[in-house]
Amino acid sequence: MEDYRIFLRPPLWLPVVIATLLGLGYIGGKFVETRDREHLTINVSGEGRVFSPPDIAEASFGVQTGRVPTAKVAMEKLRKDMDAVFQAVKVLGVAEKDIRTEHFSLNPVYDWTEQGQIFRGFEASQSFRVKVRDLAKVDDVLTVATDAGANQAGNVQFTIDDPEKQRADAREEAVAEAKRKAELLARNLGKRLGRLKGFSEGGGGWVQPMMMRVEKVVMSGGAPDLPLPAGEQEINVQVTLTYELK
Repeated sequence: MEDYRIFLRPPLWLPVVIATLLGLGYIGGKFVETRDREHLTINVSGEGRVFSPPDIAEASFGVQTGRVPTAKVAMEKLRKDMDAVFQAVKVLGVAEKDIRTEHFSLNPVYDWTEQGQIFRGFEASQSFRVKVRDLAKVDDVLTVATDAGANQAGNVQFTIDDPEKQRADAREEAVAEAKRKAELLARNLGKRLGRLKGFSEGGGGWVQPMMMRVEKVVMSGGAPDLPLPAGEQEINVQVTLTYELK
């Protein structure tokens, strides 16, 4: 039986065609990749500022015992005086949740003489911060606290308790300003705005408080009737938008 075998050789042009097709595919891919990279982008910033009257005030009150013979006496005096201040403030409607301790200390007291260090007793101090939600009562709170025995006061601060709505309004204003800048810049470049590619927010969106400090108020007959204008608070937000140009 005769063995017949057929050997087929690929045409000489076939490898050339395959190589050409692969090359065109590679070049096409690079072209697409290059086009993707050629998209121009711009970064624009905007700022929003909102002014709003404060709705709360915060004030610090404290008691300093001065030199007393023992630590026990210092603590007893401090506890008695602070409780009197605490209760006086609560009578005006300040909720207990709006009162927090800021500072406490109990320290030995020394005098320095030519003979060296001489122990003179102990001194205790404590302060707390009060949030006053009725601004009409700020002066009354100062008065009753000092009448009750607070011999230190300071950092009266007017602010907004929950500025989220004002912050949202400031953000909206900032975004609108950034969009206007982006549209103008695109026209100047002979382009049109494409997709929004990025967003960032800065500036903290914080409230600038108005602060008033009263250094070591020690008085008899109560606090003076001081004018305490609350003014307006500023909420500031900055944003940055990134756009494609087409």
